Amino acid sequence: MRTLSIKVDEALHRRLRIRASGANLSMSEFVRPLIEEAAYPGNRYVHSSQDELLSVTIQSFAILAALAAHISPQMAERGMADARHLLRERGLLDPAKDPLAQVGRVDVGTGDAQ
Repeated sequence: MRTLSIKVDEALHRRLRIRASGANLSMSEFVRPLIEEAAYPGNRYVHSSQDELLSVTIQSFAILAALAAHISPQMAERGMADARHLLRERGLLDPAKDPLAQVGRVDVGTGDAQ
């Protein structure tokens, strides 16, 4: 396998490192599928197993969120706040673009903001 070296600014490198770490991947493992997609746009065979896991996770989350909203709108609201907090913590949600970034993490057991 060949090595590709690219230069990026500090902010971009930090964001990529946070995202890779959040996905439990090395920088190479995280960036490789993105480069493959750039080389082979729309090629349905070029994707990572992470894409499949993410797809299943999102579908499962949507089902659970709908169920929680049906049973208890307050529980659904707390769950969404916790999810936003975890996404921001892992660099997957930019606080500057999240209108609810000021909402703290809520302890699901007690309902108390943290």
